[in-house]
Amino acid sequence: MTTERNAPAIDADERTMLEGWLEFHRQTLAVKCEGLTDAQLRTASVEPSPLSLMGLVRHMADVERSWYRRVLSDEAAPPLHWSDEDPDGDFHLTEADTWQEAYAQWQAEIEAARRAAADFGLDDLSKGRHHRTGEQFNLRWIHTHMIEEYARHNGHADLIRERIDGATGD
Repeated sequence: MTTERNAPAIDADERTMLEGWLEFHRQTLAVKCEGLTDAQLRTASVEPSPLSLMGLVRHMADVERSWYRRVLSDEAAPPLHWSDEDPDGDFHLTEADTWQEAYAQWQAEIEAARRAAADFGLDDLSKGRHHRTGEQFNLRWIHTHMIEEYARHNGHADLIRERIDGATGD
């Protein structure tokens, strides 16, 4: 499977621009994972860090779920991979963890996020509140935060991918 990465429009309105950049960064993470085996996708960056490409995808599935389903829409959507006992559970992989499962969960959460966002204007406050701070956020803030989250982790993905097979690029 080859992921098509679409550059955001350079003359779009604010919402289209934000959603374009968010999609671009989602697609970038997918591109960084393409063509690798499950074992390669589970390969940690450097000891002692458990950071891996599959772990990043699992993490982003949980981040999408948290911001769009729990905070924005106030859905009861428990974490997929982490818990209070294991807050970094998304990065704690076993041989049983597969790319197929991680990718499917991530894509399902992206679709749920798109559906949730479609029901809100950029200035609309979330129905739910952040689990630690109790704050509400508008959709503009959530989209901007998600762009930042993906951009930061895509930098990690660049380095991990280069370590695995030497592949570089944006």
